[in-house]
Amino acid sequence: MAAFGGPLIVQSDKTVLLETDHEQAAEARAALAPFAELERAPEHVHTYRITPLALWNARAAGHDAEQVVDVLERYSRFPVPQPLLIDVAETMSRYGRVRLHRHPAHGLILESQEPAILEELKRHKKIAPMLGAQIDAETIVVHPSERGRLKQELLKVGWPAEDLAGYVDGEAHPIALSTEHEQWSLRDYQELAAESFWEGGSGVVVLPCGAGKTMVGAAAMAKAQATTLILVTNTVAGRQWRDELLRRTTLTEGEIGEYSGEKKEIRPVTIATYQVVTRKTKGEYRALELFDSRDWGLIIYDEVHLLPAPVFRMTSDLQSRRRLGLTATLVREDGREGDVFSLIGPKRYDAPWKDLELAGFIATAECIEVRTTMDETERMIYATAESKERYRIAACAQTKLAPLRRILSHHAGQPTLVIGAYLEQLEEIGRELDVPIVDGKTSTKKREQLFDAFRRGELSTLVVSKVANFSIDLPEAAVAIQVSGTFGSRQEEAQRLGRLLRPKADGNTAYFYSIVSRDSIDAEFAAHRQRFLAEQGYAYRILDADDLALMLPTITG
Repeated sequence: MAAFGGPLIVQSDKTVLLETDHEQAAEARAALAPFAELERAPEHVHTYRITPLALWNARAAGHDAEQVVDVLERYSRFPVPQPLLIDVAETMSRYGRVRLHRHPAHGLILESQEPAILEELKRHKKIAPMLGAQIDAETIVVHPSERGRLKQELLKVGWPAEDLAGYVDGEAHPIALSTEHEQWSLRDYQELAAESFWEGGSGVVVLPCGAGKTMVGAAAMAKAQATTLILVTNTVAGRQWRDELLRRTTLTEGEIGEYSGEKKEIRPVTIATYQVVTRKTKGEYRALELFDSRDWGLIIYDEVHLLPAPVFRMTSDLQSRRRLGLTATLVREDGREGDVFSLIGPKRYDAPWKDLELAGFIATAECIEVRTTMDETERMIYATAESKERYRIAACAQTKLAPLRRILSHHAGQPTLVIGAYLEQLEEIGRELDVPIVDGKTSTKKREQLFDAFRRGELSTLVVSKVANFSIDLPEAAVAIQVSGTFGSRQEEAQRLGRLLRPKADGNTAYFYSIVSRDSIDAEFAAHRQRFLAEQGYAYRILDADDLALMLPTITG
């Protein structure tokens, strides 16, 4: 029995309130994370919601209803509503009551020990066409090409399938982890993540930026010992994958191909960009030939939270291949987390950011929101603008330049990224500060040159657009200053903080600043962006721009 008095208030509408100042708040947050999603994170009380998808992800990761109920009762301030506990248990019980198997005579089958469930599914207008002959009361043949789409539809009707149909081995290719070029070893959590993925056969590993997701990918490749297709966000990220694989595995340059806008190499390990894979020629996805070009044993989706819609469609045809998704956050702003669950696989491993920080695997980070006030001219322009223009006006306010300069002056000499979403704003900042800009127009060669100069310390400041949000390895970065974001994107906020999280050689704290125009939609979007990081235990300190001179030495002292 719970003693009550904890930091949670569990409500019958499946919302859970967390009092952040409570002495048990941190452990309650960590215990909630596997099965509840953060919705709002103001200063003192955070609101979570228990959703079916979160419960099914928890179930697939090995948590059961008894554990979930125990967490709610142990940390709750008041008695937990009994109907909610019953609903949690019944929702979690729905996972795996229908299963996909491989039958020696009939091929792919859908099986349930409850014939009534199969009868229900046979009568569903979207599911029925995917099903073949009924073998017996508990077994129905499934058209092999419908394995992915069937799982999508089963999730939508509340019967998430456990896929036990197995995988083809693919074309064998020797790959092993190697210490030939440098001494290193997998960290415990990286090894556990790779093992959890391999045991499940397919699914998603969630690790913060800087925690070595590439190493998990390499470990999975060493387990598969097969040809591997790696899908990445851009060419620079792809080349970083190549360099890491050359350093950490037995693979040679001749075994790794690049399939991008610049090259079309297909080799035992091929690294392709999402952009090229989703490019249409005469109305067709020509890169589909890439998926059919080899008998792939493993497909790795880097930054799986950014998976474009066409890749989901292609992935639905790849269900017999082992699939590994890597990401810092499963949050998708398009709401397609269910498709990730169905088509890539459930969450197999998730390491809380703060746990890795305490262990020294990622840097300690301070998050600071600096609030500015638009001048009278800007406020009038904002007030009279069309609604679709208001965010750009507030986000690009000239009054952000003074606090930007003050922060840069305070951190002079430290490797600093100035990050924004609007090119005209970034170009102006680049001119004002006389520092280089990396944006979508910057060639791959030029990007690599500038990033290398930053890594070597020849450049202390870079202005970057959202092309640097993802999969760009800049371990030296110690300060990031966000001047504008992509509306209220939580995933972007997580990725931008992630640029700073590689442990620093001097052990120093990293600093993530977000400059926001108060009394505007810029402030509303900033609050929304911060939700994911709040879930990970990061608290934003809020400063007025006028107080920076006084407060910065205290905060960074």
